[in-house]
Amino acid sequence: MPTVLRKYGYRFHFYGSDMHEPPHIHVTGHGGKAKVWLATAEFAEASGLNNAEKRRILDAIHEHRREMMEAWNEFFRSVS
Repeated sequence: MPTVLRKYGYRFHFYGSDMHEPPHIHVTGHGGKAKVWLATAEFAEASGLNNAEKRRILDAIHEHRREMMEAWNEFFRSVS
C-alpha cells in the first residue's frame, strides 16, 4: 500500500490489488475516504468528506498528478 503523498492531513495512496483498474489514488484522513481517477481527477467514490474537503483533495491531486501517475506506473510495472 504505497503512500504517494501526505498533505493537508490526508494520505494519498494506492493498493497493490488495484493493478487491473485505471490509474487512481485512494485518499484517507479526517474521518473520510475517497477514490479519485487520476486521468480526469474525478471522484469514483467518497464518504465522510464535505465539499471543502473534496476541493482540497482535488487541488492536491491537480498539483501532484504527475508524481502520482509516475508512482502508479513505477509500482505496477514492478509487480507485473
